[in-house]
Amino acid sequence: VDMSNFRPTPPFRNMHVRVRSQIVADGLSEPLDWQSAGYDMPPLEWHAKLKEARERQEKNSNTNDDDGGDNESSNNNDPLPIVLDCRNDYETQVGKFELAEPLETTNFRDSWDVLKERLKDVPKDAPIMTYCTGGIRCVKVAAYLSQELDFTNVSRLAGGVVAYDRTLNEKAPTEEPMFKGVNYVFDGRMGRRITEDQLGTCHTCGRKTHLVTNCYNSNCHRRMVQCEYCSDSFFGTCSEGCKTRVVNSGMVPMRKKNKATTPVAEDDTAPLFEEEKKEDDASGSEDGTIYSTLDDYSSAHSTETAPLLREIEKNTAAFLPSGAHMVSGSMQGSLLTTLASLSREGRILEIGTFTGYATACFLEGAAAAGKYSGAEGVGSRDGGGPFVLSLERDRRALGVASAHLQVMADFGMGDDGAEEASKLRGDGSEAKYFDGDSISFTYDNIAGCEMLRVNDALATIEEMALGTNPIIQYAPFDIVFVDADKTRLMEYVDALVSNDRVLKKGGLILVDNVLWKGLVLDAASNGGYDSSSDEEEELSQDKDLLKKNRRARKLANKMHRFNSAVVKDDRVDVLMMNLRDGLSMIRKR
Repeated sequence: VDMSNFRPTPPFRNMHVRVRSQIVADGLSEPLDWQSAGYDMPPLEWHAKLKEARERQEKNSNTNDDDGGDNESSNNNDPLPIVLDCRNDYETQVGKFELAEPLETTNFRDSWDVLKERLKDVPKDAPIMTYCTGGIRCVKVAAYLSQELDFTNVSRLAGGVVAYDRTLNEKAPTEEPMFKGVNYVFDGRMGRRITEDQLGTCHTCGRKTHLVTNCYNSNCHRRMVQCEYCSDSFFGTCSEGCKTRVVNSGMVPMRKKNKATTPVAEDDTAPLFEEEKKEDDASGSEDGTIYSTLDDYSSAHSTETAPLLREIEKNTAAFLPSGAHMVSGSMQGSLLTTLASLSREGRILEIGTFTGYATACFLEGAAAAGKYSGAEGVGSRDGGGPFVLSLERDRRALGVASAHLQVMADFGMGDDGAEEASKLRGDGSEAKYFDGDSISFTYDNIAGCEMLRVNDALATIEEMALGTNPIIQYAPFDIVFVDADKTRLMEYVDALVSNDRVLKKGGLILVDNVLWKGLVLDAASNGGYDSSSDEEEELSQDKDLLKKNRRARKLANKMHRFNSAVVKDDRVDVLMMNLRDGLSMIRKR
């Protein structure tokens, strides 16, 4: 590769050196002798063999057509080679050699059962040609065929498709490649286009395409075949769920202008990308603002976020950057405030304080509910009235949250409060761990607030439901917001609906993150996440990212099981909202 072409778009972002027990995980119980792996066939010889085999196949086909299909002598005397594509299904979908049979595996370790079934009736001296991307997997396959299945005429493409492509371009540039389409590669390029053939089928719409990509939602990162049109309309994501997650997180990729697209044959009803772009560019507001998504439009036509809340977001990014995405955000925060203001008394129980964004929203709404209902005095823990109780385990998060709520109590939600909150980033007062058991505030002379540090929030809720501990007895709440401990959500619901000590009859349980980064769609449609499906991604993904993705998918399974269980529970009514990362409103009957 010429350096002038390499520097602008290097195929790798970073270099990592790691010790691995295997270059490619094969799942074999005992290692094979990789030196005994058939004939290492040079690329030009491979090309000539396939070209000859194609000509013979065409000749045999013509001969059979002429004599009614009764000519078998040439096939029996000199059988055509069996060409096996040792790569996985996502690779073979966009490119393969002519005459090749893909193994159609999801993981390389699945190859052995497929090979035994495919070759069970094949003579042991039959010519078998194997290939892969770079010449590693086909060595293992050839060794397995030779040593475990006792085949005697096994060959493999030396250096894989990468070497074939390079050699043909350098030494026989006028030859028609026997490989058609795109060679999938494990780097930032995703694929090297060898011919113009489009063999892939778009994961989203079913059109033919040559493009392979990963879902733009970094918590999904699903590898897929997707056409240019769908890549643009779905913002590079694999599903509506992931698209919503990307839009709500503010990570929408820039649309490419003047993008060339492949016309859709025999489908005059399908919109062309460029026509849609013109419509998009023409649609704007009276002041010239152009909205790329409905979320942007909705946000722009909603009451502006309180200045203090914007500073809470900034402080969260500064003090707890790894959790900056966890704040409720303006749209969900506004909903929480509205729900609290519409409640009977403005009594809110929050499980998971974090840095206090949602707590502040609830406290604002609770104060409004108190004013609407004509509450007298400040709401309290056991005497009723507008009151917010927030439970949190993390002492540092509580330290940040308590600083925010103190600012809110002293200076309000407006510009004065925002100015004071911004000072926290300079004086370091937020850095202190919360070293007490609880702290209380009063907001607007009507709403009380208590932050309580707990080790196990579920145990605390269950104890409150029993009513046996006088230290943690509170008047019942109108709303319970569960934004923690995603693995035990059904246990929280059970504790809250078992009696009316914690949550009033007719009260709301709000459960956050019920769409779990859009991955619940995969959990629902594919029978759940299997960690073995990630083994191949170790070739192209950072280990930490891969671990993060595995955890996200496992939690998506748990979230899907919760969603499926709670909607069937006859003690509650459920409304799931596609807001941010998903919010379920569960009304206690």
